[in-house]
Amino acid sequence: MFEVRIHGRGGQGVVTAAGLLSEAAFEEGRYAQAFPSFGSERTGAPVVAYCRIDDAPIRSREPVMEPHAVVVQDATLIHQVDLFAGLRPDGYVLINSSRTIEELGLGDLLVGRDPGHVVTLPATELARTHFGRPVPNAVLLGGLAALTGLVHLDSVAGAVRGTFPGKLGDGNVAAATAAFDLLGGTRGEVHATAD
Repeated sequence: MFEVRIHGRGGQGVVTAAGLLSEAAFEEGRYAQAFPSFGSERTGAPVVAYCRIDDAPIRSREPVMEPHAVVVQDATLIHQVDLFAGLRPDGYVLINSSRTIEELGLGDLLVGRDPGHVVTLPATELARTHFGRPVPNAVLLGGLAALTGLVHLDSVAGAVRGTFPGKLGDGNVAAATAAFDLLGGTRGEVHATAD
């Protein structure tokens, strides 16, 4: 099973991101589960959503405490919330920022980890460029597909288009594809494994 925890703020599409990732896995014939955790449901409040993907039915309904990947949709949460609690030693981190990991004050996160597993991605800028809105969720899923190989980019695109038809879906897919390419994704190859 591969477990993902997504952090952001209300209104940024955190819950939608987990749902889209789950749908992408379903498109590949796998089992998936997505669910949120709310403290306060107001716009701007910290929000966490979880996604599990496996080749077998998923029975657990608990929050993801030891994620294989952490996605941070809003870098302003870095020093407000313990985003990386329980992150596995070989885990992946994807942060929406145009700054480097070191510039964000997270150099310690790299200690003992594969530096290719901990990256930033200017997802908000890519979203603005490709569909004119500062909503990074689908863009980060393209980046996550490239970083981990968890799902194929085509599956992410299918899930996005199923949720956002027309120009908005096309723009989100273009931004997700740009993120995938920026992180050097390999199309058609899934390489992430987990216990």
